[in-house]
Amino acid sequence: MARGGLRGRQGAHLRAAAQMEALGAGPRRGRAQVQEAALQKLALRPKKALSAQEMDPDELRRRRTAPSTRRVQCRQLAWCLSQPPTMAQELPSTASLACFCQKLNRLKPLEYTMETSLRRCLTTLDLTLLGVGCMVGSGLYVLTGTVAKEMAGPAVLMSFGVAAVASLLAALCYAEFGARVPRTGSAYLFTYVSIGELWAFLIGWDVLLEYLIGGAATARAWSSYLDSIFSHRIRNFTEAHVGIWQVPFLARYPDFLAAGIVLLASTFISCGARISSWVNRTFSAISLAIILFIIILGFVLARPHNWSAEEGGFAPFGFSGIMTGTATCFYAFVGFDVIAASSEEARNPKRAVPMAIAISLGLAAGAYILVSTVLTLMVPWHSLDPNSALADAFYQRGYSWAGFIVAAGSICAMNTVLLTALFSLPRIIYAMAVDGLFFHVFAHVHPRTQVPVVGILVFGALMAFLVLLLDLEALVQFLSIGTLMAYTFVATSIIVLRFQKAPPASSLGPASPGPMAKEYNSFSDHIQLVGTEPASAPEPGQLRPALRPYLGFLGGCRPGAAVAWALGVLVASAITLGCVLVFGDSALQLPPWGYTLLLLLSSATFLLSLLVLGAHQQ
Repeated sequence: MARGGLRGRQGAHLRAAAQMEALGAGPRRGRAQVQEAALQKLALRPKKALSAQEMDPDELRRRRTAPSTRRVQCRQLAWCLSQPPTMAQELPSTASLACFCQKLNRLKPLEYTMETSLRRCLTTLDLTLLGVGCMVGSGLYVLTGTVAKEMAGPAVLMSFGVAAVASLLAALCYAEFGARVPRTGSAYLFTYVSIGELWAFLIGWDVLLEYLIGGAATARAWSSYLDSIFSHRIRNFTEAHVGIWQVPFLARYPDFLAAGIVLLASTFISCGARISSWVNRTFSAISLAIILFIIILGFVLARPHNWSAEEGGFAPFGFSGIMTGTATCFYAFVGFDVIAASSEEARNPKRAVPMAIAISLGLAAGAYILVSTVLTLMVPWHSLDPNSALADAFYQRGYSWAGFIVAAGSICAMNTVLLTALFSLPRIIYAMAVDGLFFHVFAHVHPRTQVPVVGILVFGALMAFLVLLLDLEALVQFLSIGTLMAYTFVATSIIVLRFQKAPPASSLGPASPGPMAKEYNSFSDHIQLVGTEPASAPEPGQLRPALRPYLGFLGGCRPGAAVAWALGVLVASAITLGCVLVFGDSALQLPPWGYTLLLLLSSATFLLSLLVLGAHQQ
């Protein structure tokens, strides 16, 4: 029976070959080729499984005793999978590494759009008071006395003036970016659209930690200042009932008052941008009114003799003391980045953000300079109390009632600083979550209040935890480093963006009707057009046409290459020059000629990089 089945299949093969030859394949190919093609075609078809009765006894015995080929292949595959991977399998390919590096350096498209899931309800006044509230905080009541007594003397007003000019340069970068990119994110977003994703991720976390630690330190200072008004009764009560902790990195005692004020401020922030702005307006108005009272009463009580040579003179610490005070006073003007972080909620960000930054910085600089002036005119600079200089100055002059007004003003100022920190922190997290660089749940916006409520609640609780348990004195020292790093990247980003090719007009927003193009219909118009071609303007990043005959060696570079190298050299030479000027030859352990040579080389490199940047088209 089995042999009969085999003969039937061979007959089917021959009939299929005869049919193909009858259809015309025979004249073109040989009979053997046709039969081979037919056999290959039929071999691909699934064969009908033979039963044990139809199968040959020898074939049946061989299949039962021999192991299955598929089973052997499965065992070989399992053995291969169980072996450890070799070095060739572990190393990524060059293409995958190049793709990974491209992802790290990819840029976010620069788009000007007013569409957002947040509520655009902030006016220019709201943004201005946000900036003033963040800059004119506890530094006005504490920093002025510390710099005046320990660093600069009455010349503290010059320290604040120089620091204000340096902050103005950074503020102009934020103002330009805020007008061009009306989205939340501040330094993180500016770095993302100009330098790359990796640096934006690092700067985003830098700004997050800056707001987090700065807000916690402000809450701790607010609690200590209020406790000092009540003769430290709150601290004594907590230490008596909880105890004193002697654990590294932990506070001496849990500060329940500071944690409570952080949670209360987070509750106000979660109610919406309109309510947060109203609360900030109230505290900022009270703070500015008290500052005006301090300035007026201080000039009434002024004694010009306190600046005389008998009291040490105007600048008892010299020029070095003024510059040392400038480095400390620079941190007092940190806060205008809050305005840039809130640009997505501004009604007209293109106009409101630059104006708010300029006005708030001017008000803060005027307040610091005038208050430090009247402070050193009321009492001698060497008799100031660094912890509470303003209140102590009024106490020394016999105006103890004015000291209570100063204490109330300091508490209001610290409230505004805490509110602005908690207001900006979830906006940065929201921007990172929308871009996919943070957990997506933090991009959720409450449908009624239109604020990132998850980020407000989570990071508000985290800030309360920090201020409740941890010792923040060591962490606060890193705030100035983080601020300097953010300012450096924003300044670098604005230079990079100016030398980049502008995006198409369609991506910047809705097309606006431009001027009507002239129609050339007359014969004279056509004559004028003959042989006339519009001069193509050089692309951004190319060498200026007027300088190509003199700087031809830079013209061979591709657009932007020389600018990138010059910008890197500029940043490196600026850091080197700053270290040389700050530390000096004694700290660097260099001979006088080595110190002078390093100073000249870094200065020349810095100026040369500026010239190369200026020689290229923006």
